[in-house]
Amino acid sequence: MEFDYVIVGAGSAGCVLANRLSADGRHRVALVEAGGRDSYPWIHIPVGYFRTMGNPRTDWRYETEPDPGLNGRALKWPRGKVLGGSSSINGLLYVRGQPQDYDHWRQLGNTGWGWSDVLPLFRRSESYAGGDPE
Repeated sequence: MEFDYVIVGAGSAGCVLANRLSADGRHRVALVEAGGRDSYPWIHIPVGYFRTMGNPRTDWRYETEPDPGLNGRALKWPRGKVLGGSSSINGLLYVRGQPQDYDHWRQLGNTGWGWSDVLPLFRRSESYAGGDPE
């Protein structure tokens, strides 16, 4: 098989990128994910992160090197090993960044990264059913 694009990792970004590149049918896209399907029931329940983080079925179980600034402690670094990536094991949580941070990025010369630029994109990825969140 031949593809125009090969995307490694079917997390939030990989899935969106594959969708955008293949939406008009002009590009052949392969999306490769090392983890399995998201059929594990605990992925779909907000409190399920207690059962997904640290679980070798859904988490790569990375750990940092011991850090002198943390009195030699190593930190666990959960990373999703499943379709949806880390977004599938984070308890269905999502938090936008602060508007000031995005505006600061724009002020630093990053055109297209101001709050007014990214807010429509955030909204496009959300399906909040409780009314206008603004």
